[in-house]
Amino acid sequence: MDYFLCVLGLVMIVEGLPYFAAPSKIKIWVQKLVELPDSSLRLIGFLLMIGGLGLIYLGRS
Repeated sequence: MDYFLCVLGLVMIVEGLPYFAAPSKIKIWVQKLVELPDSSLRLIGFLLMIGGLGLIYLGRS
């Protein structure tokens, strides 16, 4: 459980860093993100999940 909490904390840091460092750029980026079709967002999400699984596999082996 300690390992999980550490990983969750690191994810929160990485996810929050852009909002802290460049909030005005994030607002512009989110406006562009809203204009993307759902199929593109699903593909991006799927590829990110596959990449995350690959990184976990590499880290665990």
